[in-house]
Amino acid sequence: MIRSSPYPRVQRTRIQGYALAVGIVFLLIGALGFVPGLTSGYDSMTLAGHESHAHLLGLFRVSVAHNLLHLAYGGVGILAARKVRASRIYLIAGGAAYLALSAFGMVVGHDSAVNVVPVNAADNWLHLALGVLLLVLAVDPRGNRPPKLPKPA
Repeated sequence: MIRSSPYPRVQRTRIQGYALAVGIVFLLIGALGFVPGLTSGYDSMTLAGHESHAHLLGLFRVSVAHNLLHLAYGGVGILAARKVRASRIYLIAGGAAYLALSAFGMVVGHDSAVNVVPVNAADNWLHLALGVLLLVLAVDPRGNRPPKLPKPA
């Protein structure tokens, strides 16, 4: 005999699910940036600035501050996922920020003192794609509805 749970089932909308998923991914990315082996040049990682020559997965330039920003953005996403409006704001603000960061990285020289994040060409393209993706998720017309899941047996 299957008994029903005494706990009510949490019903998230799609937009809340998007914010939660993005938050979890960013927490993972931020944590992985501190893992030697996954981050090449780990011993050259600096707090911030273009002097950091550590690369996550050998591609994406990272620093301690860069990884901490990913962790913070991920944590905010998990908190934002509690409310529909907060989820939408999180995705829009994140999308706009990543588009701006992509533009910044394409204008500023990678070895410039102004490159404090630090970013490189791979980061720039990734930030452009992330910015677009986050904005697309934010305006999903189905965002206020719960996802269609199979009914429990």
